[in-house]
Amino acid sequence: MVTQFLKIGVDGGGSKTELILVDPAGAIVARHTAAGTNPSLVGPELAGSTLRAALDELLAQSPSASDQIASTRLFMAGSPPFWRQFAESLQGFGEVVAADDSLPVVELATKGAPGLILHAGTGSFVAARAADGALHYAGGLGWKLGDPGSAFDVGRRGIARGLLELQGWLPPTPLAEALVRHAGLGDAAMITRLFYSADDANVRIGAFAPVVTDLAAQGCHPAQLVLVESITGLVELARGVTSRLFKNQLVTCGVSGALLNSAPAVHTLRSLVTTHTWPVGLCFIAEPPIEGVRRLLAKAR
Repeated sequence: MVTQFLKIGVDGGGSKTELILVDPAGAIVARHTAAGTNPSLVGPELAGSTLRAALDELLAQSPSASDQIASTRLFMAGSPPFWRQFAESLQGFGEVVAADDSLPVVELATKGAPGLILHAGTGSFVAARAADGALHYAGGLGWKLGDPGSAFDVGRRGIARGLLELQGWLPPTPLAEALVRHAGLGDAAMITRLFYSADDANVRIGAFAPVVTDLAAQGCHPAQLVLVESITGLVELARGVTSRLFKNQLVTCGVSGALLNSAPAVHTLRSLVTTHTWPVGLCFIAEPPIEGVRRLLAKAR
């Protein structure tokens, strides 16, 4: 009889999906990275097929492990009902449970204690662990409905500002020059059509966010304004969560994601703590969400 003791953990987001296979001690036996699996972005069919293929690729690194999987935990962005149904259909991976992608970053931020976290990748959300241990989630509405502080929102705002510069309504700055390079086009009307017609427009728009943060770090004032405006929206959402759950008592607030941990974003967040009377102690998290997945797997029975 084969003993089942290995666990699989998945962090599925809009831009990428990370998978790990861990032993009982929590050590990583194998890992694999695949394309994004948010069904709101790529569609349910592609999201499911991408994850199935990624799970097969993970196990291919350790062929003997396929008979030793005790459980699989899916921490996924996008429709919870879709992922619950997917988990129920997955065979040969032990006990399969689907949960929200906020849980790993909450674990990194609070380590089981009360607190909250801001996370920004392609999308963004605020998640919190209340004093009674209950988990709460705010935002994460996706690119069509707006995720302030996310790569998509920063990219969208940066592109809009750059287009106005190209139209001649605002003074030209490095933001417009960067947009021309990013789009590969020099005309505002052509760039606008590109972002409205491309099948992967949301990805292209989100990919402009690192350009905006780099320009902000170099002192480009319009890029700095774009970043401040976008992050302020995320902080306003977080302030509401802090007020309702913690009655404005001082709590730890983790900050997760490369965008929010960039130098200009860190400066913006620290300023907003003071100017918005937001009672939190910021904790900038360098570890990726998959490390939070690993810790949750280690805690699971």
